[in-house]
Amino acid sequence: MSESQERLQSEMPTTYDPTVAERKWYDTWIREGFFQAGRRPDAPKYSIVIPPPNVTGMLHIGHALDFTLQDILVRFKRMQGFDALWLPGTDHAGIATQTKVEQKLREEGKTRFDLGREAFLEKVWEWKEHYAGTIHSQWAKMGLSLDYSRERFTLDEGLSQAVREVFVRLYDKGLIYRGKRIINWDPAARTALSDIEVEYKEVNGHLYHLQYPLVDGSGHLTVATTRPETMLGDTAVAVHPDDPRYKHMIGKMLRLPIVNREIPIIADEYVDKEFGSGAVKITPAHDPNDFEVGTRHDLPQITVMDEGGQMNANAGPYQGMDRSDCRKAIVKELQDSGVCVKIEDHVHQVGHSERSGAVVEPYLSTQWFVAMKPLAERAIESQKAGQGVNFVPDRFEKVYLQWIENVRDWCISRQLWWGHRIPAWYCQTCGETHVSHDDLAVCPACGGSSLKQDEDVLDTWFSSALWPFSTLGWPNETEDLKKYYPVDVLVTGYDIVYFWVARMIFTALEFTGRVPFRDVLMHGLVRDAEGRKMSKSLGNGVDPLEVIAEYGADAMRYMISTGSTPGQDLRFRLEKVEQARNFANKIWNASRFALMNLEGFRHEDIDLSGALSTADRWILHRFHETAREITRLMESYDFGETGRLLYNFIWDDLCDWYIEFAKLSLYGTDDHAKRSTQSVLSYILDRTLRLLHPFMPYLTEEIWQHLPHEPGETITLAAWPAYDAAFEAGDAVKEMELLMDAIRAVRNIRAEMNVSPGKKIELLVKPTGTAEEAILRHNEEYVRRFCNTSALTLDAQLSPPDKAMTAILTGAELYLPLAGLIDIGQEIARLEKELSNLQAEVERVEKKLANEGYIAKAPAHVVEQERAKGEDYRDKRDKMMSRIAELRG
Repeated sequence: MSESQERLQSEMPTTYDPTVAERKWYDTWIREGFFQAGRRPDAPKYSIVIPPPNVTGMLHIGHALDFTLQDILVRFKRMQGFDALWLPGTDHAGIATQTKVEQKLREEGKTRFDLGREAFLEKVWEWKEHYAGTIHSQWAKMGLSLDYSRERFTLDEGLSQAVREVFVRLYDKGLIYRGKRIINWDPAARTALSDIEVEYKEVNGHLYHLQYPLVDGSGHLTVATTRPETMLGDTAVAVHPDDPRYKHMIGKMLRLPIVNREIPIIADEYVDKEFGSGAVKITPAHDPNDFEVGTRHDLPQITVMDEGGQMNANAGPYQGMDRSDCRKAIVKELQDSGVCVKIEDHVHQVGHSERSGAVVEPYLSTQWFVAMKPLAERAIESQKAGQGVNFVPDRFEKVYLQWIENVRDWCISRQLWWGHRIPAWYCQTCGETHVSHDDLAVCPACGGSSLKQDEDVLDTWFSSALWPFSTLGWPNETEDLKKYYPVDVLVTGYDIVYFWVARMIFTALEFTGRVPFRDVLMHGLVRDAEGRKMSKSLGNGVDPLEVIAEYGADAMRYMISTGSTPGQDLRFRLEKVEQARNFANKIWNASRFALMNLEGFRHEDIDLSGALSTADRWILHRFHETAREITRLMESYDFGETGRLLYNFIWDDLCDWYIEFAKLSLYGTDDHAKRSTQSVLSYILDRTLRLLHPFMPYLTEEIWQHLPHEPGETITLAAWPAYDAAFEAGDAVKEMELLMDAIRAVRNIRAEMNVSPGKKIELLVKPTGTAEEAILRHNEEYVRRFCNTSALTLDAQLSPPDKAMTAILTGAELYLPLAGLIDIGQEIARLEKELSNLQAEVERVEKKLANEGYIAKAPAHVVEQERAKGEDYRDKRDKMMSRIAELRG
């Protein structure tokens, strides 16, 4: 043992202080470069790129879940011997970040226009630097094993080069174009929005029924709308071509009230003739579906609002009014004139800007678009051919395909200053548009120098879509790109499968010819304890740093990572975090006990080849069984079940059973038994800490450094425990199960009869066979110690005493003569309750085995296990019935 290790063993504090451990070990890990990829150049690679958080402020509990799951995977793979890369980075988050900075300017009584574009962008870069630093400190608090030497930002030089390369290539292929289409428009921020930036809220609105008169005076048509102010832009009314009510009207003209414009009645299959009146007003400039109808029928596109949500000249007498004020005024006029014949209360979903809160306006605007159909077709073909990505859970593949099969062209331009400026220049001399990798000063067409670059920037998701390969150096053929791309898994929330996951897939296929990742692990949202979505308005948000300060990073990590299954939402409960902290303390205390009994013991002293006790062989078997199952679960991303197995093995098998059994050897006089138990205890604790390390990195590093262990600087690089069949010990498992059942049964009877654990009792044991009798005699010392007996009788022929508490086990019957404490009536009632439970189990198994479908589908060994259970339950039931009959006399 080294001098430093002796010092560490002697200095393990009485209680675990997460704050000290977190500060000490993260600094050490980073300083020593333990998280840097490339340390094992000949090892197989494993890579993850972090979903880049926005540089808009503090990380929330959802980030903590997302990042913890990734860290668990990377630490697991690093310990398995992979050359593991976890690439960090942040997203410039165009509208979100610009909105934050503009809010700050407004507090100073300024706007971005007061500063000008360049000065404003300097302010945003200052904001970015500040919050990127904040994010770094939060990552450190969470214990994330990121390779900071490869950190990226969506506006850094390399990623900017990748963005331009993609834009130019798509433009040259005709897949990026500039055109006039309906988009989501934020009238407060005066910019186009992506779908993900639109938040739908349930609103108590109204449905207005309007009558439009026929020009020839022969009648009218009734239409309904929730947005009467848009009627000023109506250019037709549509009916279904097969609707007998309106066939004779198709082609006739209606007079649009207020503006007196004549508009046609057109036939289009878009109309649902069963809904409402079967007639639909068509406003091509203010509704995406109407825009498509209008395009098919070559209808005029009349915009009635400006970019700020004010009514424009096409609104006639309402010009200059705010759209909401216009709605009130126009409804009054329509009511007064008899055009509005009915107003109904109507609850509907209304889109709001996620950033400004303004009601989003479907708006006809000249923007840049990506033609999605050719890109989507390749992604669909790849997925259906079995060459796409593996969604976990697999139900999200259907969600992905449904979206991408019905995808519309993607509006990629934003009326902002912060972001990747669109690389398009307009010649003021010849009128040509030029898209270029490089900034242009001279027109390639006419040689003129009057060039003006497009003022808009690209949608944030455009650069985010390139993240898996641009961060590794694309479009250059870098060594990192060759080695680490495609990445192995993307971990992300199910709420952005359309907006980000799908876009990464089709851009990667287009520009690298390969899918960007092998697996997509979809996790749910973190909700409050009542299942509500966390929001500022409810005040139910959780700051992960506050949780860490109170309970430690490991407790938070363990709770959020093991609290749900893939794809399911997680309810955040502080009491669960507290339970995780208690779990950490249990491990700490067990480790301190082990170290106190390993004084002078070195890793080199471990010897598992000699004679071992039943408990030693059992814990070795259970550990390797657990390690094998945990490895399988980790590979399949089932962290919830992994956490359950770890908890049960550590709390129950290791702490509550094995360590208690080990005390007999450690405190005994048999030096060989003591050395064997020290070997097993050291071996098991070391490897158990390794299994736990991905979930609780700080606690495990702190303890591991105190323990005797294989040569190595850190548990983060220690080998992941591999299953070893040499430690299989089915006979020891059978022995321990009988011993533990007996001890549990005696403890339960003590509790029911209020007999103190410290009070010695007489115990009579009737084994059911010679094998069970041999087990109990071989381990008699355990039975005496943990049942705390004054007298122990082991006899397969014994007759049950009259006044004794009874326990029927698999392999033995236990009798506790508790003279003066037992009430025969109460004992019969207790046994009848147990009999009822046993009868229910018998019936459950018999019903299952009577199911032909189950017998046909279940594996043969599983069916045999159920049959064995049934026999065991029937045997216990029959013995219980006999004992009840005996007591009744």
